[in-house]
Amino acid sequence: MSRPNNRAQDQLRNVNIDLGWSEHAEGSALISFGSTKVLCTASFTPGVPRFKKDSGEGWVTAEYSMLPRATHDRSDRESVKGKIGGRTHEISRLIGRALRSVIDFKSLGENTIVIDCDVLQADGGTRTAAITGGFVALAQAIDYGYSQKMISGQSPLIDTVSAVSVGVVDGELLTDLEYVEDVRAETDMNVVTTGRGLFVEVQGTAEGAPFSDEELDGLLKLAKKATSELTDIQKSTLGETLRLR
Repeated sequence: MSRPNNRAQDQLRNVNIDLGWSEHAEGSALISFGSTKVLCTASFTPGVPRFKKDSGEGWVTAEYSMLPRATHDRSDRESVKGKIGGRTHEISRLIGRALRSVIDFKSLGENTIVIDCDVLQADGGTRTAAITGGFVALAQAIDYGYSQKMISGQSPLIDTVSAVSVGVVDGELLTDLEYVEDVRAETDMNVVTTGRGLFVEVQGTAEGAPFSDEELDGLLKLAKKATSELTDIQKSTLGETLRLR
């Protein structure tokens, strides 16, 4: 099958990460996977939630949202409706779990970092873009903590983390699905891995026909290849700002 922009089956869309989009946040990045664009900001504050108080450990959490016109049709702001949708809660929790998987909370100290991921434009893969860009914002916030002497000693960052969507469309295994591919996918999967290639989370659903062991293995291989490439992009973008232990 022919893909948009004639991409190969295992090829990511053009991925760009622009740092410093927010003058006020301790970390910020605008990440683009093709036409999907997500603004990720990190807010570093001393202190921790009540359940972490006096533990000597920090906390990292995330919130996800979409602008009203991020898609083809306008949707009402959830804050105006007065109710956060189940999809938003699910994705916020996924981003938080992914980022916490590479954090040593003892080394972070009793500090909190909140990652806000706002989808400016959606064309498939918004949650995986949010995780990949959210890590970049997180790394900047940790560098800020060192610069302000709110973190000292060993780095809280154990590893990098990134994510990608893969799927089966018209019987073919594809990397980084765009919206027109996603809506036709027989199988849709989001894969989160660390920079070392360890799996953090795998979310796979047979939208059409159930998938085989061979297809599952193939999708995971595609995902690991793609997240390895995303890790390289994250590291080259951050440069010396990235404080891995």
